[in-house]
Amino acid sequence: MPRRSAPERRPYAEYRAASDSATALMRADFVARASAAKEARPRAVAPTPADAVLFPRSSVAATMVIRTGQASIEVDSLEAAVSRVRVLAGRIGGYVANTTMQTGRGQLRSASLEVKVPAERFDEALEGLAPIGTLESVNVNAEDVGEEFTDVTARMGNAHRLESRLIDLLATRTGKLKDVLDVEQELARVREEIDRYEGRLRYLRAHSTLSTFTIYVHEPLPIVGHAGSSVMAEAFKQAWRNFVDLVALCVRSLGVVLPLGLVALATWLAVKRRRRVRAPA
Repeated sequence: MPRRSAPERRPYAEYRAASDSATALMRADFVARASAAKEARPRAVAPTPADAVLFPRSSVAATMVIRTGQASIEVDSLEAAVSRVRVLAGRIGGYVANTTMQTGRGQLRSASLEVKVPAERFDEALEGLAPIGTLESVNVNAEDVGEEFTDVTARMGNAHRLESRLIDLLATRTGKLKDVLDVEQELARVREEIDRYEGRLRYLRAHSTLSTFTIYVHEPLPIVGHAGSSVMAEAFKQAWRNFVDLVALCVRSLGVVLPLGLVALATWLAVKRRRRVRAPA
C-alpha cells in the first residue's frame, strides 16, 4: 500500500507575517473609525486649565440655578383663567408644557398647568399671577447646580483627553490582536462616559435656562342649596333622603337576612330536638 506524502508545511515566518498584516489592517480600521467618531461628536466647551486657576468658578456655572415654583389660585371662571395663564406664558417668552383639567359633574372644576418660563423672567411670572384670580399659596424652590456643572465639565474634559490618548495609542501600538481589542474596549467605555457627561450637562443647561412653574387654578367650592332656598331646609331634605336610603338598604338586605335566619332557626330546632331525644337515654 503506497504511503501518503505529508502535507507541505508553510514556514513560521509566513504565518507571522500574515497575522501581523491582519492585525495592522484591523488596527487601521479601528483608528479610522475612532477618529471619525471623535470628529463627528459635538464638543462641549470646557474651561481651560488657565481659566480654572484664575477663575475657580466660571460665570456660566455661577448662574446655574434651577428654579421651580407652585401656585394655587381661586378664580371665578376656569376657562378664562386658563386663557390668562396661556397669555401670561406667551408674554414672558415661555410656553405651557402640560395641562390637566377636571370638569366632571359633581367635581370641583379645576386645572393644573405646567409653564416653562425663562429663568431671568421668573420674577415677572410671579408678578403676573395676581390678575388671574385670588392668590392662595405660592412656593418657590431654587437649587444651585453650579458646582455640579463645573465638576461634570472637568470630568468630561479628562474623558476627552483620555479618548485622544487611546486613539493615539491605537494608531502607534504594535502587538497582538488581543492588545488592540483591549484598547478598543477601553475606548468604548470612555466614550460611554463622555455621552453620559454630555447628557447631564444638557439637562443642567436646559433646566437652568427654563424654569418650571406649576399653576393650579380652581373655581370656588360649591355651596349647599341654590338661589331662593334655605341652607337649613336643604340640610333637612338631605337628611330625609339619607334616612330613606337607609330604609331602602334594610329592605334590600331582607333578601339575604331572611333565608339565613330561617336556616339558622331550622338548625337550632334540630339540635334542640336531638338533645331532647337523647336526654332519657
